[in-house]
Amino acid sequence: MVVGRRNVSMMRLGRCVAFLAAAAFLLPFTILLMVADQQYNLTYSSKRVFYQEYIFDNGSRDDGLLTRDKFMEVNARMEARRAYMKAECTKHALDTSSHKSNAWEYLINRQYHVIWCNVFKAASTSWMYNFNLMANYTAAFLDKTKEVPLELARRKYARPTTEMIKKAQGDSITFLIVRHPLERLASAYNDKIVHAWPKSFHDKLGQRIIKRYRDPKDKLIEKFPRKYPVFEEFVSYVIDEANAKRSLDMHWTPYTTFCTPCKFNFDVILKFETLDEDQKYLIQLAHLQDVVKPEWRNSGKGINMHTISHLYSRLEKWHLDGLYYLYRYDFQLFNYTIDSYYEMLHEKEPRNHG
Repeated sequence: MVVGRRNVSMMRLGRCVAFLAAAAFLLPFTILLMVADQQYNLTYSSKRVFYQEYIFDNGSRDDGLLTRDKFMEVNARMEARRAYMKAECTKHALDTSSHKSNAWEYLINRQYHVIWCNVFKAASTSWMYNFNLMANYTAAFLDKTKEVPLELARRKYARPTTEMIKKAQGDSITFLIVRHPLERLASAYNDKIVHAWPKSFHDKLGQRIIKRYRDPKDKLIEKFPRKYPVFEEFVSYVIDEANAKRSLDMHWTPYTTFCTPCKFNFDVILKFETLDEDQKYLIQLAHLQDVVKPEWRNSGKGINMHTISHLYSRLEKWHLDGLYYLYRYDFQLFNYTIDSYYEMLHEKEPRNHG
């Protein structure tokens, strides 16, 4: 009788132990599933980050970030851009071993797990400032220093190798910012050639372009002299340098040469046309909202579409043909067209401005 009760007690004890063991195993797993569902249902299956909806006392405080619905809308846009670029890379065989990767212009921040290819004249001023903040320079220091932001950054961010980038990509968000190639070229001309600092590298380059391309018989140039190359002289120079297979200035080198985007996996592709939303998306995705703000910082002279239209109306068709060939992969990978620029050729104005 005693033995029977003891067996029953042992069976009950065994069941309790088994239940507790199962609970100990299943409970963390169940919690993990709940957390994962809450996190990853709110964004794409990224590596280490997820969208958090910010709720305030009044439920509607404007923190400058995206709402959940807007975040998901931008997320879908990013997925489409990644898929499009990947397809174009394969279509043009830019992802094959015959093309070398260029890691020189990338910055890897291991503290915040973000990787950026610094494309000049594509919000580079803003994001160089942001990367310097993430490198623990203070805003007060950055706002008053006379040092070149890129030089400050390179003190903290070593030039990486391809292997370093691919290793860091395992737990990081990789991004780049692009704009229409010919808009970027016009911006580079305006900033680096028209407004070049006296006796600077670009000022001296401008003088060499004038010496090489200016027609001394051009009566309009003689009547309205320019100390810097006019746009058609500059474009002729860029095309000739590219055709001669000489290295181009970093401010107008094609993205596909500068960043070799087909050789790396990009999580976020920001565009100028949607930069406000795209920046907010990136900041939320990478949890940078306590470090950087979605703002534009441009130390150069601004340029608008009216100015761009005026500049391109000065060109000949062969200029645009040459520029399209130079930037053809930038157009194709990032889904830009040149049609509207050919239309500008029919809007020629008297060449009395630079």
